[in-house]
Amino acid sequence: MAALALAAANAYAVLPDEIQVYTDDVEAVGARGIELHVNTTPNGRSRPDYPGELAPHHGLRLTPEISYGIARDWDGGLYLPFVRGAEGTLYFAGPRFRLKWMPLRPAEGAAGYFLGVNGELSFVERRFEEARRTAELRPILGYRNDAWLVSFNPILAFDLAGEQKGVAFFAPAFKLARSVGERRALGIEYYAELGRLSHFAPRAEQAHTLYLIADTEGSPGLNFGIGRGFSGAADRWTIKAIVSF
Repeated sequence: MAALALAAANAYAVLPDEIQVYTDDVEAVGARGIELHVNTTPNGRSRPDYPGELAPHHGLRLTPEISYGIARDWDGGLYLPFVRGAEGTLYFAGPRFRLKWMPLRPAEGAAGYFLGVNGELSFVERRFEEARRTAELRPILGYRNDAWLVSFNPILAFDLAGEQKGVAFFAPAFKLARSVGERRALGIEYYAELGRLSHFAPRAEQAHTLYLIADTEGSPGLNFGIGRGFSGAADRWTIKAIVSF
């Protein structure tokens, strides 16, 4: 019983509505963008991490994202995640709001480094996130040229309510992609949930997932990936797609 209580105290379940490594993309001033995030978990966690959680096994998540260019190097976005559980019930999880700043990025078609940060506030139903109100700070660091794209997001996530209010959790994400033709690329994306920033969780309670991905640019654009979890806390298989309009 003590071990179970400790595991519950260290658990940090989040709604996997957006599986994405941020790069140097930012909307032009006054421009609007629309993306549809779709992912499903054919083989994932079937046991809830906390009482009342809707486990991701056999779940389907559809999340429209609307973004808008606010000022030079600044854009904002709204996520509206919908979730279909394994039993077939459809839920609206609750809104997420984000604000991105990209002060350093190469010109269109040029090579160079990029640097920025994205902030996010979420108001999500308890069946998907125990704290309901959460925040995320996502630094964005990377480099691109004609052949390669590399990006690293050392994400810090915070509960804004509940027993772990104010605690920082570390969830790094990484992307490496190689161009294989005009406006096409293949690569990998890696996502981890390591627990508290001040004291990482034991390996068995961490989540590590590696995706093989394919990207196409244009209208529409597509990011498609198949992910394999490599720890007991990760979903074993996840399929994801992001369609950009």
